[in-house]
Amino acid sequence: MKGNEACAEAAIQAGCRFYAGYPITPQNEIPEYMSWRMPEVGGVFIQAESELAAINMVYGASAAGARAMTSSSSPGISLKQEGISYLAGAELPAVIVNMQRGGPGLGNISGSQADYFQAVKGGGHGDYRLLVFAPYSVQELWDLTMLAFDKADEYRNPVMILGDGVIGQMMEPLYQKPYVAPENLPPKTWAVTGAKGRKPNVIKSLYMGEGELEKRNYILQAKYRRMKEKEVRFEEFMTEDAEIILVAFGIAARVCISAIRELRRSGIKAGLLRPITLWPFPEERLKEISEKTKKFLVVELNAGQMIEDVKLSAKDSDVFFYGRPGGALIAPQEIKNKVLEIIESKTGVISPS
Repeated sequence: MKGNEACAEAAIQAGCRFYAGYPITPQNEIPEYMSWRMPEVGGVFIQAESELAAINMVYGASAAGARAMTSSSSPGISLKQEGISYLAGAELPAVIVNMQRGGPGLGNISGSQADYFQAVKGGGHGDYRLLVFAPYSVQELWDLTMLAFDKADEYRNPVMILGDGVIGQMMEPLYQKPYVAPENLPPKTWAVTGAKGRKPNVIKSLYMGEGELEKRNYILQAKYRRMKEKEVRFEEFMTEDAEIILVAFGIAARVCISAIRELRRSGIKAGLLRPITLWPFPEERLKEISEKTKKFLVVELNAGQMIEDVKLSAKDSDVFFYGRPGGALIAPQEIKNKVLEIIESKTGVISPS
């Protein structure tokens, strides 16, 4: 399947029955797929009049207890930020897919990873957090989309799938793992399904009473701490004896794996740490690795964003960067050349890119 179609079908298999979105390349196959599949399963597809409308439709559907989803690409996600903050403030579960494109501005329609800051630092207003998954294959896009709905319900919080134009458009063999609902998901007793003999539920993010908002924010922060303790996900590749560790996510990580194999054949012991959750970030594992490996190369399809979190995690190590902003995919040879430059540098002082 194509990545975008796999994401859409995985959402349907996981019980998504409401989708609202607005066209923008390179994620258009998601709403296209949803437009004919949703009616087949008794769900609702709406092409909204704008991205702002779409995210607020998701707010309403989620408040009524539905598994709801929206998707877009970078500029469209920017328009959804206020609504995402509202979802987080009202503790409403939802899945938001960003198939990133080059920026800033309209940029281009090629794959990019330049929305890292927006996703993990809170693109909207207020002290909120999203659980952010970064798939690096069509298979993982399928698996993480299903997981995203479960985690959104578990924490009553929006979850973002941070993909890119390459992942969304590429086609790969896929094992369609059947969805199995977790046994421990809490019932949605908070949903506004009609007060039939019960006290009415109120869903809001507005707290005007003295001290109410502060108390509310402490509750949210406690939830984010639980997420940070329980939801860190990452994968390692040949890190056991590595003299230099590459850190990359999404499609850039796949290119790094090819580069590492080439480097190993040349006698350079390189390895990879691939964050699967960009938030919470695998900072503790990076700290552990940095105790024995003192050189890191961060590879991103941007001008350098995740590198800030790597530097914070591996404080006593040399952290280098290689990236290409603007939608151009990095070749394995470029990464290999950068690693050789770092390894052969006697002073350790080289250009940052």
